[in-house]
Amino acid sequence: GAKKIVDNLLQKNKLDAITGLTMGPACSIDVIYGDKWGEVSLTAPAAMSGYPHISVPCGKVYDLPIGLSFFSGAYREGEIIAMAFAFEQATKHREKPGFKKAFLA
Repeated sequence: GAKKIVDNLLQKNKLDAITGLTMGPACSIDVIYGDKWGEVSLTAPAAMSGYPHISVPCGKVYDLPIGLSFFSGAYREGEIIAMAFAFEQATKHREKPGFKKAFLA
């Protein structure tokens, strides 16, 4: 299953972790045509395998926040937390939450 695929990927490529966008940017609300969500997500492999996953802020797209995911194999929680913390400290992408002005698209 998913655990075997992730384990093989990590071992074959000598990886400590897998990283990538958590998801694409948040969609704009469209009451007529429906919301348009992106297709990018790194949460599914971690969820399907049951392996540890963490997401930290990594910037903005169209002024909307995006996250960077780190996940790895079984019992690697401490390692991915350390990686995520190091990334967060090095990049300083974390911001105080707030509300944006509404706009019509």
